Amino acid sequence: MTDTAFTPHDIAGFLQENPGFFDEHADVFATLQVPHPHGSRAISLGERQIMTLRERNRELEWRLNELVRNATANETIGTHLAKWCSRLLSECDPQRVPGEIALGLAEQFDLNHAALRLWDLSELPATGYGEPVSQDVRTFTDSLKAPYCGADNGFEAAGWLDAKPKSLALVPLRLETDGPAVGLLVLGSDDAERFTPEMGTTFLESIGQLASAALHRLNPATPKV
Repeated sequence: MTDTAFTPHDIAGFLQENPGFFDEHADVFATLQVPHPHGSRAISLGERQIMTLRERNRELEWRLNELVRNATANETIGTHLAKWCSRLLSECDPQRVPGEIALGLAEQFDLNHAALRLWDLSELPATGYGEPVSQDVRTFTDSLKAPYCGADNGFEAAGWLDAKPKSLALVPLRLETDGPAVGLLVLGSDDAERFTPEMGTTFLESIGQLASAALHRLNPATPKV
């Protein structure tokens, strides 16, 4: 025996360097007790390991369930997106395409509010979806490099909806990837959590690309990109 004081770090290092210690001293392992993580009583080291494994198992189960929920939600969204796209492709009248974009989305994705304004398309009437918009709206839409999601309903475009939404998404439409905007799609919901700044915008970007592709029918002189 010596007067040398061992720190917890020293003991942990010793056990790591001597993995056979508990094989040689099984009685120590069997009788060793540690504090209960959720109580004041002591439990055996074996019980503590079992509890740790159970906690890890619950965490893995939660993560797996979350992955399954996300996969199911993405599959549902993909199905609705395919149905909406089919409606766009099957529409024979170019003048009805804007309605299929806005109203079709509202129907397929159970949206409370949807609006669409378009500009600078050669075959677009100056009424309905082609009603004039302010230069501020055009400038703002040009500045959007990705869809906006959030609860700010003070945007001028939010006034196109039939009522103020609790959350909304603004999707710019362009005939060319890096070209000027030719429209703005406004999707509103009475659910404050439907469109949030933290959410991913992959599906909204796909919606914007598909809608933009369909709008080439209202501007036949522009080559498709």
